[in-house]
Amino acid sequence: MEIPEDAVLLRIFIGESDRWHHQPLYEAIVLKAREMHLGGATVLRGPMGYGKSSRLHTAKILDLSMDLPIVIEIVDGEQNINAFLPVIDKMISGGLVTMEKVKVLHYRGKHPSS
Repeated sequence: MEIPEDAVLLRIFIGESDRWHHQPLYEAIVLKAREMHLGGATVLRGPMGYGKSSRLHTAKILDLSMDLPIVIEIVDGEQNINAFLPVIDKMISGGLVTMEKVKVLHYRGKHPSS
């Protein structure tokens, strides 16, 4: 699988407690991206954040620590990302989705040590 040099970065901002069919939403999104053979996905957990509701989510407040911010980053060609957008639109009920053009410098797998 190759990613073109001129690619797109899709960022999906959701909450850790968001679900899709009894599964963590971030997990469902990454598995769907893999199923659709997108170039790669990474899930980042944020220690603090807020969104449209302005409700603060932070690891410092015990009651809110179960719904920390999650960012999913997916990189691939624009055509593949555009094909993925209707899929995630059905999965995400709240959050933020952004897209930006990126230049891919390296996309390599790990080679076994010699």
